[in-house]
Amino acid sequence: MRARRPIYLCAALLAVGSVMELSAQTPSTFIVESPTMQTGEMMPRKYSPDGPNLSPPLTWRGLPAETRQIAVICQDHGAGNPPPWVHWIIYNIPGNATGLPEGIPFESTDPMPREITGATHGNNGWGLSMYRGPAPPRNSVHHYHFAVFALNTELDLPPGLTRNELLEAIDGHVIGEGHMMPIYERQPADQDTIPSNSIHGSWND
Repeated sequence: MRARRPIYLCAALLAVGSVMELSAQTPSTFIVESPTMQTGEMMPRKYSPDGPNLSPPLTWRGLPAETRQIAVICQDHGAGNPPPWVHWIIYNIPGNATGLPEGIPFESTDPMPREITGATHGNNGWGLSMYRGPAPPRNSVHHYHFAVFALNTELDLPPGLTRNELLEAIDGHVIGEGHMMPIYERQPADQDTIPSNSIHGSWND
């Protein structure tokens, strides 16, 4: 199964170039990083249902000076019918934010961390406005594409947008993009760390 990684990676890299079939604009590129993840490296299990399913921390730098708002999508181009399967959507992030902290609240009634006040979740592939981490079929490796978009205006979008709705809303406003793509393969679940709001039986993406 590990021998198939180059095939998955080629497909995932092609997906990076096609994540935004928006207008003819040519956004600049910037750096997206994480203190706990790297492109092509295994995501820590704490960011999956094999652990406590925390949302991972992200940082970015080199955004255009005109950035007024930021949006983030995490998606698996090796899953979904049709792909991609969406794990996380968060937008209305202030333009001066430098990243996302670890463990953003699950519940919409809980306040966002101070540094991203005003940010809101869209609906993931399960139809839920929250982060849900990777859980690919056992003995398979999937790539998880974190796409970060710098916008030239404050759109103040409503909560619960789908991926397609968000991409439509930001069309014409994207002035910069950054990407990172760690991988994940199922690891033994730690039942003592799994939150009560995780749904394991339906996670295979």
